[in-house]
Amino acid sequence: MKNYQKYKKQYFMPPVRCMDWAEKDAVERAPIWCSVDLRDGNQALIEPMTLEQKVEFFKLLLKIGFKEIEVGFPAASDTEYTFLRTLIENDLIPDDVTIQVLTQAREHIIRKTFEAIKGAKNVIVHVYNSTSVAQREQVFKKDKAEIKKIAVDGAKLLKQLTEEAGEKYRFEYSPESFTGTEPEYALEVCNAVLEVWKPTADRKAIINLPATVENAMPHVFAQQIEYLSKNLVYRDNVVVSLHPHNDRGCAVAATEMGLLAGADRVEGTLFGNGERTGNADIVSVAMNMYSQGVDPQLDFSFMPEICEKYTEYTQMRVSPRQPYAGSLVFAAFSGSHQDAIAKGMQWRRDGKSSYWDVPYLPIDPQDVGREYQTDVIRINSQSGKGGVGFILQENYGIDLPPKFKEAMGYAAKGVSDRTHKELKPAEVFRVFLDTFVENRPVFAVPECHFKQIKDGIEATVTVEKDGERREVKAEGNGRLDAVTNALKEFFEIAFTLTTYEQRALSEKSDSQALSFVGLEKDGKSYWGAGVDEDIIQSSINALVSALNNYLCK
Repeated sequence: MKNYQKYKKQYFMPPVRCMDWAEKDAVERAPIWCSVDLRDGNQALIEPMTLEQKVEFFKLLLKIGFKEIEVGFPAASDTEYTFLRTLIENDLIPDDVTIQVLTQAREHIIRKTFEAIKGAKNVIVHVYNSTSVAQREQVFKKDKAEIKKIAVDGAKLLKQLTEEAGEKYRFEYSPESFTGTEPEYALEVCNAVLEVWKPTADRKAIINLPATVENAMPHVFAQQIEYLSKNLVYRDNVVVSLHPHNDRGCAVAATEMGLLAGADRVEGTLFGNGERTGNADIVSVAMNMYSQGVDPQLDFSFMPEICEKYTEYTQMRVSPRQPYAGSLVFAAFSGSHQDAIAKGMQWRRDGKSSYWDVPYLPIDPQDVGREYQTDVIRINSQSGKGGVGFILQENYGIDLPPKFKEAMGYAAKGVSDRTHKELKPAEVFRVFLDTFVENRPVFAVPECHFKQIKDGIEATVTVEKDGERREVKAEGNGRLDAVTNALKEFFEIAFTLTTYEQRALSEKSDSQALSFVGLEKDGKSYWGAGVDEDIIQSSINALVSALNNYLCK
């Protein structure tokens, strides 16, 4: 690709190697979560949310369980200011929830922010200024000392205004574009801010380290985080926070590695909404923990509702392949995948595993509000016997014999292939009925009468073919055997009855009997199924269907 020479690495490694995080293999506890959907996410929308939408989104975030929510940049616009005042004046902020407001380290903006938060009980005032080489040189045209002074002056004003208000607001500082800043300089600035605030155990300060533009692989970010985490002053009284963006598509990985590297807190958005390629997706990070047995302290058990409301408020679409949330993330179309899932589900039903370990499903779809019957096994021309069998069993209580599943799989695939579409469960059931239950293209058996004889049963079978009826008598060692012999005589053919199985349909099917018959002719198998309240009649129906499938081959 042309012009690759115009690019270079724009990140800085710490002055010492920081690799303790690499010895850990998992995030073992939930961080403090802070949603920035209403600020960072909102400012990235083509059409920012209305006041009403922001209020409803705020309520959604509360329902999910967020205890820290960045509600906006109140000095930036009247809409942002009004939203914050609406939350405060209408008492919409629960006592156990802290709102966060963002401000640049500029005096008039800070003062406007403090006006906006009057009357709020729990507030984090988040102040920032850019520290990266590119911003220092190109935007502010200031040296390191001047940039640090901006941060320190902002920190002092926050402390002063808080004391004047008689409040105990908490403080947060971000060296914006942290990943484009020399780590030792970022540490110098952050420590200078902390020396102003002098955080205590009961009033900790937050140092937020944003990958404002993601410019390195996640392991570089982890080393940067570990370096600062180990060298911040007042570290026991400091909450190290992450704010990754997704420019390289690695925000989730960077977040997880940053947590391993010592971070205590994560700022992000639902589904990763945000500027350019977005922020860290809190849903994915939290659900990754959940999938390994860690309580994320957030509730995504109603994921379809979350997706619906998110789309309504933001006009953003949740990708069908969005991890954990997308409409297709648990869907299996591949025949081999479907077969493995169906067998794994049976393994669980048989009580052979106390943990979730179903192949191809990293979590139980029901834990996020999805349904096995509609969201897991999806049938199209790529599907197989396992998936079709699963659909019929889960939705209709029909447990197909193993060899019957193969025939049903081919039948469903054939319909999907011809129509070029996915088959819904009801359509799969219709294929089952049309192909194996109700199919009578050659003949039907409207009546059967039986008589006990010395060596077995005599059947009088009425065969209807081409609009005419004819009675055939035959003997057998049982009713089905006698009917089989009668049909062999009528059609002057020989075949072998290889399979005869019966099931009781589920309770919701009025306890009807379900019979399966497989016959073999010239090395090939043909199948039929029958449903009736009478076991014998259901068996005869299955035999008639199977023989029809042979005769119309």
